[in-house]
Amino acid sequence: MTNISKGAISQSIRNKLLNPNHWLCFLSGFFLVFAYAPFSYWWLALILPSIMLHQVSHAPPKLAAKKMALFAFGWFSSGISWVHVSIDQFGGLPLIVSLLLMLGLCAYLALFPALAGYLTARFSKNKQVNLWLLPPIWLFCEYLRSVVLTGFPWLSLGYSQIDSPLATFAPIIGEVGLTGIVLILNICLVKVYNILSALFKEQSQDTNTPTSSKGLIFPVVLATIVIVTSLVLSQVSWTMLTGKSAKVALIQGNIAQSIKWQPEQEWPTMLKYLDLTRVNYDADLIIWPESAIPTLEPAAQDYLSTVNRSAILNNSAIITGLINYNFESKEYFNALLVLGKKNAEDQQGYYYNHSNRYYKSHLLPIGEFVPFQEWLRPLAPFFNLPMSSFTAGNYIQPNLVANGLHILPLNCFEIAFPTQLAANLTNKTDMILTVSNDAWFGDSHGPHQHFEIARMRALEFGRPLVRATNNGVTGIINHLGEVTAIAPQFEEVVLRGTVEFVTGDTPYSRWPNLILWLMILLPLMTLKGFKFS
Repeated sequence: MTNISKGAISQSIRNKLLNPNHWLCFLSGFFLVFAYAPFSYWWLALILPSIMLHQVSHAPPKLAAKKMALFAFGWFSSGISWVHVSIDQFGGLPLIVSLLLMLGLCAYLALFPALAGYLTARFSKNKQVNLWLLPPIWLFCEYLRSVVLTGFPWLSLGYSQIDSPLATFAPIIGEVGLTGIVLILNICLVKVYNILSALFKEQSQDTNTPTSSKGLIFPVVLATIVIVTSLVLSQVSWTMLTGKSAKVALIQGNIAQSIKWQPEQEWPTMLKYLDLTRVNYDADLIIWPESAIPTLEPAAQDYLSTVNRSAILNNSAIITGLINYNFESKEYFNALLVLGKKNAEDQQGYYYNHSNRYYKSHLLPIGEFVPFQEWLRPLAPFFNLPMSSFTAGNYIQPNLVANGLHILPLNCFEIAFPTQLAANLTNKTDMILTVSNDAWFGDSHGPHQHFEIARMRALEFGRPLVRATNNGVTGIINHLGEVTAIAPQFEEVVLRGTVEFVTGDTPYSRWPNLILWLMILLPLMTLKGFKFS
């Protein structure tokens, strides 16, 4: 290769790296993290994507995909940077390798928005990209992100709107619908900007092709309709309080992840939970977090029996996370058990292998199971984390029954999958329970995003939700997605509160899958700019 050709290639690379339009796309995604918890500047999600969409609006398919990928790479590199905490602190990998793994994860997640950008430009009728095609195509690609390789639907745009006026749409069209609305409002902003920019340019230059201001009407009217509808919906109640309630106590043990599974810490940890519980037996329901008991269920029978009898004598019930090992099938399960009273008449409560339990269904890759484990586990400690060989429970399982309450459980990561929640919701479900151990992610924004997702589930399904964790964020959320009690992070604390029960169903809780596919297919069938060839 000649020096001239090498210089030309080097110059081409420099031009791409210094391209201001590429940096605009990347940075508009990078700063989107501030729209989510714990920052919660929700209005940023109604502005920042429009910067990228303006860049995409005149791009051919491959360039549209590239610009969307840059936006998404910035979005995920800042938004899920908390994943690196667990890789760096517990993965046992050199820093450069852990950073490369993070870059690979972000690049993988960026493929789905990139696909949305490519398809939108590809199916647009003219050279100008028909941005109105983007919302349904984006939702389809987000659906793929939620199912491919078991799915990772984190940081979806709709979650950023849990505290915005647009949140009133959630009980009808869910977070997925909110994502579509966020995109629509960003497109309206791009359309208005393009027309005003053209009009301003026309006034400053002599041109024979005047721009019509009529194009402003549709995006302005559409945005106005969305905003007015959200205000109207704020007056609508989909579920009603029954007047019944229950006192709950959420035990946050604050056990450091570095010592959680050390054998010498087993009994101190279990005694801590028991001591914190003894002074809270006046609660109807006491909840311990995911894997609160750091030993296998068969090995903890004496302890579990003691806790069970104590809860029954005090007319209470305890739900705890722990690991069960089935000696016959040689399988591990990430379980939730009910100890104490199942109902008012129950005097037996827990016994080994009783049915009043839940086995986690949607396991977290690497953390709870390792794909291609025969090749990956020998490579590094990151692929051989403690408790990373679980078997998945059934997708649909009976609600837990504790002290007469019917409770729909979801374990940690599962709260990000609304269709799983919908599949297990019954007309008897009193409340939603999610437990977690976010100590893996330290003092990052990950646990706050996790709590934000839980709030969205409560609002979508119109049910109160309680979240018990090892070190935060532990909280109680009402049927409107509002936080009624929250515990400080990184402290040993018992969060006391009252859960008020409701009756009725939200539209989204009845038809979550139907609503998703209607929002994808109907716009594509009705938009004139769509073509299949």
